[in-house]
Amino acid sequence: MREHRDALRVVLADDHAIVRMGLRQILEAGGGVQVVGEAEDGQAAVQKTLALQPDVLVLDVSMPRMTGLEVLRQLKASAKPTPVRSLLLTASIDRAGMLNAAQLGARGIVLKTAVSDMLLDGIRAVADGDYWLDGERIADFVDFVRRLGGGSHLGQDPFGLSERQREIVQGVVRGLNNREIAAQLGISEHTAKHHLTQAFNKVGVSTRLELALLAREHGLVDP
Repeated sequence: MREHRDALRVVLADDHAIVRMGLRQILEAGGGVQVVGEAEDGQAAVQKTLALQPDVLVLDVSMPRMTGLEVLRQLKASAKPTPVRSLLLTASIDRAGMLNAAQLGARGIVLKTAVSDMLLDGIRAVADGDYWLDGERIADFVDFVRRLGGGSHLGQDPFGLSERQREIVQGVVRGLNNREIAAQLGISEHTAKHHLTQAFNKVGVSTRLELALLAREHGLVDP
């Protein structure tokens, strides 16, 4: 997990200047975050993100010239892949929209109605490599992921995961973080993270959501 000794560099993308001003004030008041750029539309969001390479892109879903999801798609397809983690702002979003955003690389979603309470914590969580979903949505989202795939028994593993790695993947599918997985298995958090990295490499994915979806699809874990 990232230590927050250095300020997190953030780009704000929203088509309303007053909203960007409010977001900046929230972040600056909370401390530990530096707003290094602002974008007033989707096209500018792509350009600023690729140019500035912030730690986190705070991205409005509904913007002119290019929607938030289109921004994510452009960043993912860029000839200069960006390691920037994205946190989406939205007035409302359904399950399909959440999944689509996550598959395009979004690491978190914050409802605009809760932005003053959730934004700073969301940025920190996303910067650490975790997912952040509004408290009213996280249980439903995890439940949705658990139901994907529909397999009822462990299938044959085509990826060569070790028994320990499968246990780690099982924890990811259940929505546990590395510390919780480590406690459950009686190992150190560092060891859990090591096995998770090995699992990522073997199955060819880079996010916890992708790993959970793939595990369910191939029957690698208990239902």
